[in-house]
Amino acid sequence: MNPSIRTTFNLSFTEEKYADFLVDLNAGLKKPIEFRIAETPVFLTDDFRNKLIQAGDEIVATILQPGFKELTERAIPEKWRVANENDHSHFIALDFGVCKDDAGNIVPKLIELQGFPSLYGFQVHLAENYRHAFDVHGNQTIFFNGLSKSSYLDLLRKTIIGPYEPDEVVLMDVDAPNQKTAVDFYITEGYIGTPVVSLADLIQEGDQLFYLHKGEKKRIRRIYNRLIFDEIENNPELFNKVVDIRKPLDVEWITHPNWFYRISKFTMPFLDGEYIPKTQFLHNVKEIPEDLQNYVLKPLFSFAGQGVIIDIMDGDIEKINDPENWILQEKVNYVPVLESPDGGVKIEIRLLYLWPDGDAKPTLAVNLARLSRGKMIGVRYNKDFDWVGGTVAFMHK
Repeated sequence: MNPSIRTTFNLSFTEEKYADFLVDLNAGLKKPIEFRIAETPVFLTDDFRNKLIQAGDEIVATILQPGFKELTERAIPEKWRVANENDHSHFIALDFGVCKDDAGNIVPKLIELQGFPSLYGFQVHLAENYRHAFDVHGNQTIFFNGLSKSSYLDLLRKTIIGPYEPDEVVLMDVDAPNQKTAVDFYITEGYIGTPVVSLADLIQEGDQLFYLHKGEKKRIRRIYNRLIFDEIENNPELFNKVVDIRKPLDVEWITHPNWFYRISKFTMPFLDGEYIPKTQFLHNVKEIPEDLQNYVLKPLFSFAGQGVIIDIMDGDIEKINDPENWILQEKVNYVPVLESPDGGVKIEIRLLYLWPDGDAKPTLAVNLARLSRGKMIGVRYNKDFDWVGGTVAFMHK
């Protein structure tokens, strides 16, 4: 992390500035942000930024290999398989913990990956407010590949809207207005014009989908999908009341729901490199490691860290009756390298890629970061702490 910028930031930080920042951040939004925003951005050194880019390039190379779809066919639960899958994910998110290698160097280590969109709109809004409230220098950017806000939004628009009109593309989630990430939905609508709808708003006529737009029925050409099937796992009757989006429909998916499973924890055992923790499908483990304290057990088909066994106890592995649906992953030990006024804070950085139709490969575009003092990254592990929560990483242009 960049020590000179960090020192300057901390010396000028006040609780009053942070309070004003939050007021400005929420100004004009449909509803207040429902997750904690950290007191500070992250400031990356050029060296660490380059390591992140290298790590991401190596992972994307695996996804681009011929046969990747065949390799990940088992990743998709049959009950959630959706028809008319396309050739690639329009979004890739790679989560890296900030760690130390055996030589003591600060390095990124892959935690998880997703073929699913993240806060592509909100991060721009967040960075602009950090910059204004805390005088972040103009030579610092949140974008990669030479992108600016304008060119980034052009790429976002190209990815999501493509050849259609903005009102022919809807951003859809189960209950969109009441999601914790709804702030991103409406900011995205403001940036590129995609209306926000819930699953229950979809109207089916034959194999076509419609929604009500300004009182008129409007054809849906594309769905910018933010729905995760895990969220309706406990409500199997839902599809008796709404359009069954798993069926063959005359609509394009941005990105297709099957990619959420293909690019996921399921992909981890197929990756290799210095920034990848050793990972195996549990049923392929020939010999249980003697140092189990250095591993975690993760279920393949769970969301937001649910079911993860961080501290493996005697008998935990033997109790698992579907080992083909679990991975045994080398534990990634975050290092609290961000200096707050009262101690170190752990960092996770998410690289966000955009892959519009017609492009040969995805473009690393922007980032998201999260700060933690708890055992894991996430709200439930960071209650009652400060200098934790959602943020963004700045780096030299």
